[in-house]
Amino acid sequence: MIAKPIGPLCNLDCKYCFYLEKEQLFNPEQANGNPHFQMSGAVLESYIQQKLENSRSSVETFLWQGGEPTLLGVDYFRDVVKLQQKYAAGKRINNSLQTNGTLLDDTWCEFLKENNWLVGISIDGPQAYHDKYRVDKAGEATFEKVIQGLALLKKHKVEFNTLTAVHNDNANFPLDIYHFLKESGSKFMQFIPIVEKAMTSPLPMQQLDSEPGCQGEIPRKQNMDEKTGSNLNHDLSEWSVGSLQYGNFLNVIFDEWVQRDVGQVFIQNFDIALETWSGRPSSLCVFNETCGLDPIIEHNGDLFACDHYVSPEYKIGNILNDSLQQVVQSPQQLKFGQDKRNTLSQMCRECQFLFACYGGCPKHRFTSTPAGEAGLNYLCVGYQQYFKHIEPYMEFMVHELQHRRPPANVMAWDKCTGINAGWEE
Repeated sequence: MIAKPIGPLCNLDCKYCFYLEKEQLFNPEQANGNPHFQMSGAVLESYIQQKLENSRSSVETFLWQGGEPTLLGVDYFRDVVKLQQKYAAGKRINNSLQTNGTLLDDTWCEFLKENNWLVGISIDGPQAYHDKYRVDKAGEATFEKVIQGLALLKKHKVEFNTLTAVHNDNANFPLDIYHFLKESGSKFMQFIPIVEKAMTSPLPMQQLDSEPGCQGEIPRKQNMDEKTGSNLNHDLSEWSVGSLQYGNFLNVIFDEWVQRDVGQVFIQNFDIALETWSGRPSSLCVFNETCGLDPIIEHNGDLFACDHYVSPEYKIGNILNDSLQQVVQSPQQLKFGQDKRNTLSQMCRECQFLFACYGGCPKHRFTSTPAGEAGLNYLCVGYQQYFKHIEPYMEFMVHELQHRRPPANVMAWDKCTGINAGWEE
């Protein structure tokens, strides 16, 4: 479950942020008498108490996001820790804080280190790529402040991972992004596609096709600018990444990673693929058969099906009035999760990579198949390119795991034999 203790409020104005507009959803004068979009003590305690008391695990994780949660100040989260200790009942508690990093200081980092919090810091690559869309309320660049925050995390030895939004601009420079993140000290990376829909009718899959591109280059496609690889479909935001553009971005980084960095750098996109190729369920909802297990709690206690579906029709309760366990297991929420599987197109059901994708996130299912069936994921073509590219490597790593050998052996295998050779038992 994701908690948003300050709701959608943020000190930045990132152009591609889908959550800033949610401020309009909550009337600040009527949000449980809380005009400042801050999760009240009553809501906070009820959430922590219910989450811990309903947990059957000996370890429980809290995810704190926004908006920008550091706007609440360190003392707010000191109270969070006290409440967690009050209701822990012997459970081990992990906390993860997602931040833009601009407000971090020594006091913050001392708290994070002392309490073993994991930090997810948003950074879109070198300055030119990061500052393209990640600006403050005055439209000013934020890169330098983020780098300062990152330096403080490293100074205090706070565990962190990097979250990189892949948009129409930085997607053209995958190795620049990857090398920069490694040089910045990131060993755990996430590459999140930015896709924003502004259309009323499904986009035919034919418009997503392209001629094959060379590895390391941006493939050409009908709705992409030949020079920049930017998406030219006017039904999408100008910053949306192209489908094949995203697939190529992942492939180029994968090739670098599989030759040099397996076991040293951990990339969520590749870790998830190895999970699914191993026959395990994806630990990321996007590639799970069903979803609905990641609801969110807003600053006023409202509970929603998912942070991409924070709208009145997807509200499933309020923590002050409803049992968290009952809400998460309610028919409405179960249907939301099962619809991911039940609304799959026939093309998806017959796809060789169904096990690795399951149609992707429902919020991206706004294209149509060649047969005209609606509900195909906009990123389908890019995903297929990516899955085909990594398939032999994934099969080799699974083979190594099955024989109790490290998957990192794939680096030597790739160097010595390549993907066209077999391997011995």
